[in-house]
Amino acid sequence: MEHVQSLNHTLWECKYHVVWIPKYRKKTLYGQLRSYMGSLFKGLASQKECKIVEGHLQPDHVHMLISIPPKYAVSQVIGFIKGKSAIQIARTYMGQRKNFTGQHFWARGYFVSAVGTDEQVIRQYIKRQEAEDRRLDQLKMFEEDHL
Repeated sequence: MEHVQSLNHTLWECKYHVVWIPKYRKKTLYGQLRSYMGSLFKGLASQKECKIVEGHLQPDHVHMLISIPPKYAVSQVIGFIKGKSAIQIARTYMGQRKNFTGQHFWARGYFVSAVGTDEQVIRQYIKRQEAEDRRLDQLKMFEEDHL
């Protein structure tokens, strides 16, 4: 019961593993943008009374373990985070001051899985993801060299 949180009339522990990608899966999540997005996501999550328990930004996708109160739908929170972060990225890094239309930083949709008692497994998976992606990229380069 150490991770259980409370609202006025509810005790809860609702955690979700969420993954989403930039539009066209472009490898755009590098350097300064990558470090900026971590704090941006945490700030946006806290606006919806959510907490990012674990997160990792890959060059072409986002992994997040997020705790969401039961009064919010997962789609509502993730839509809020993706939408507001896209606006902030456009303002900060693309020099656009107004809300932009016709341009989208994130692809539509996302993957979500409810996390039960296997939270530690999910946390380890998120932490190992970058090393695994690098390993797979190296294997692909090796295969391309010998074709």
